[in-house]
Amino acid sequence: MNRYPVWKYAIMLIALLVGILYTLPNIFGSDYAVQVASLRQDSPINPALQARVQNILQAQGISAKSVEQEDGSLRVRLLAQDDQTAARDAIAAELAPDENHPSYSVALNLLTRTPDWLQAINGRPMYLGLDLRGGVHFTLQVDMEGAMTQRAEALLNGLRTQLREKDVRPASIRREGQVIEIALRNEADTTTVRNLISDQFADLTLDSNAQSADRLRLRFSPEATQRIQEQALKQNIGTLHNRINELGVAEPVIQQQGANRIIVQLPGVQDVAQAKRMIGRTATLQIRMVDESTEGRSAETGSGPVPFGSESFEDADGRRVIVQRQVVLTGENLLDAQPGFEQQRNIPVVNLEFDAPGARIFRDITRANVGKRMAIILFERGQGTVVTAPNINEEIPGGRVQISGSMTPAEATEVAVLLRSGALAAPMEVIEEYTIGPSLGQENIDRGMNSVIWGTAIIMIFMCIYYRVFGVISSLALMVNVLLLMAVLSMLQATLTLPGIAAMALAFGVAIDSNVLINERIREELRAGASPQAAIHAGYERAWATILDSNVTTLIAGFALLAFGSGPVRGFAVVHCIGVLTSMFSAVFFARGLTNFWYGGRKRLKSISIGQVWKPDAASTNEPQA
Repeated sequence: MNRYPVWKYAIMLIALLVGILYTLPNIFGSDYAVQVASLRQDSPINPALQARVQNILQAQGISAKSVEQEDGSLRVRLLAQDDQTAARDAIAAELAPDENHPSYSVALNLLTRTPDWLQAINGRPMYLGLDLRGGVHFTLQVDMEGAMTQRAEALLNGLRTQLREKDVRPASIRREGQVIEIALRNEADTTTVRNLISDQFADLTLDSNAQSADRLRLRFSPEATQRIQEQALKQNIGTLHNRINELGVAEPVIQQQGANRIIVQLPGVQDVAQAKRMIGRTATLQIRMVDESTEGRSAETGSGPVPFGSESFEDADGRRVIVQRQVVLTGENLLDAQPGFEQQRNIPVVNLEFDAPGARIFRDITRANVGKRMAIILFERGQGTVVTAPNINEEIPGGRVQISGSMTPAEATEVAVLLRSGALAAPMEVIEEYTIGPSLGQENIDRGMNSVIWGTAIIMIFMCIYYRVFGVISSLALMVNVLLLMAVLSMLQATLTLPGIAAMALAFGVAIDSNVLINERIREELRAGASPQAAIHAGYERAWATILDSNVTTLIAGFALLAFGSGPVRGFAVVHCIGVLTSMFSAVFFARGLTNFWYGGRKRLKSISIGQVWKPDAASTNEPQA
């Protein structure tokens, strides 16, 4: 009746081994480290550099735990946190004295102490959130006026195209801030433009107070303004996600705050300047035709003003390039960007691939402008730089383009990453920043874990005293639940935060509550006169329905938090849901297996140790002894 088949005990043993193996990486902790990476081909990571770094540290009196080459970089593990910044500064001063053209990147890092054999089976510690590991927090203000201006410029370009297709030649068409002003030559053109605006440009409305028979002023409707600003905020959040994920920051927190602010938290990043550079550099691509007119060539040589309808940009070497304002193609049509090398000259390049509409536009524009120059402009923080302005020798089909310039391999890689991450829909600025040091994070870990450990210990002591042997079995099942929860979170590479630690404590309470239900159900069966073996069987079977109902309702609440929550709430929900599932396994399946192992083989079992079984009728002779 109360015996498990061998395969169930095998499942218990496997679960226990997996729990131990994948919980172990969280015990080893991390080393404070400095990571050196090469930015140029003529600056390799090799044993000579390793010896040079060791000499730098010795000269500064800094003791290193190890200096090793790993994954194409040099990693210096240090004995103390106080040595980390000093080591980084000393190494950077020697290896990268020129900040504008560095040969190496020198950055702070935290490296796990997990043994190689554990890492070989993908045993890695959980990520720690900002409040536990330390890191940087930014509050970004989104420039909504800039978003509206960018949208107005896009609509202006579209309007020019549509007027050209309808053979309407306005006297002038220009933008003043977010307002587009069109001067027309006759009443027929005015009627055509009015119909065009109402049919294809729903975001724009006619300013009735400022228009005349031959002049129209167009501005955004209130509904369009709200929608564009909401879309700009969402696009910026998506772009930041892409940008930070490309750079390998583990489990960043990027979320909206209010109508025009974004919260960014980067756990583990200790260099605020580096973090600002991470989130601030997001580039977009524009392709425009070079102004080949006499006025444009004069302006390019500096002997004349920039013609109306054109703009002036500089290339990487500081040479002036005059390009038309009309944008032929943007980064929105970009499918992929990958760094590479040109085979003939062996110079770094960036290979671009456009989507189908972009490939068609690029083919048409190159076909129509053979012999002319096309400028590829990279915009960062509102500043445009001409990457290259080659001559168009022939039609270029297929949507695959190669851009080159005065770039190092590292710069080509960085440009490709920036282009893949997308464009910001609106400019942003940092209005709040703060850093949580690793020492404060460690203090939060110690306090949080101490609360969980002491709370769990008190529960186990109470269970052992109140339920005797069944209390010991419940306590062992609770320890298994701890192992399984930690193992699952580690395998999923989840991020543990202070709310997550609180969810752990709640999960342990849910787990022990299931064992209390089972133990009390067994006591009820014993009070009703059932034999010990029958009471054990009925207790587990009949308590299961109650346990299942209570855990399902708890899971529903957890999934609701997971679906609609964000940030710390979402972190709490993840740990909570996993903890409920592991508690169902440990409190029911594993605890029953231990009970069956201890009592199941006894044929003439007269009593079980489950604490005092109280009866309404104290004179009953069927009361088993505790």
